[in-house]
Amino acid sequence: MRRRTAEPAPYHHGDLRRALIAAALALVTEEQDWTFSLREVARSAGVSPSAPYNHFTEKRDLLAEVAVAGFHRLRDGLASAVADLHAAPEAFVACVSTYVRLGMENPALYRLMFGPELTASKGAERPPQMQVAGNEAKAILAQIIREGARSGDFAMSVEDERHVAIATFIAWSAVHGLTMLIIDNLTGKNVPVQRAIELAIQTQLDGLRHGIGAIS
Repeated sequence: MRRRTAEPAPYHHGDLRRALIAAALALVTEEQDWTFSLREVARSAGVSPSAPYNHFTEKRDLLAEVAVAGFHRLRDGLASAVADLHAAPEAFVACVSTYVRLGMENPALYRLMFGPELTASKGAERPPQMQVAGNEAKAILAQIIREGARSGDFAMSVEDERHVAIATFIAWSAVHGLTMLIIDNLTGKNVPVQRAIELAIQTQLDGLRHGIGAIS
């Protein structure tokens, strides 16, 4: 049975779209699922059952905006984690650690952001706003790697954008896989999660310091 929270205060005039996104995000977070209906979102936002259709043709459109909010949360969390760090290796560790932590804090939101839910009915392309928001988060990691190349901490040429892009992809894919394994409880009973995170991040850092191999 789903838990019910107290009825929220009515939305402010003109903020209906934002209120619906916030209500849907809260439901995803509370229930760790997104099988709720638009009617339930409307009830949670304190508006009429038909109100969501003023801004969203179908639930998929609303969920895409929830995923965008998740990417913004990720972007802001990563930016905050590295704001006062100037050494690229230190910033890399803080960035990747924060990424994993944010995924662990809200597994359903993370799965919505990266899973197939929002692509299954409309081909392989994700909604454009999700692609933009995801790239904004990834750009923080790319900038750290670029700064590491510039400072000489990472073994690559800062002039070679392709090299930086591939290094960023490798790091991003590694931390994404690590996060998915943890939130799906697939690390295995003999693997201490926090220690595994630390060692996985250190392995990535070592790879950046020593080079990722020749790129043709």
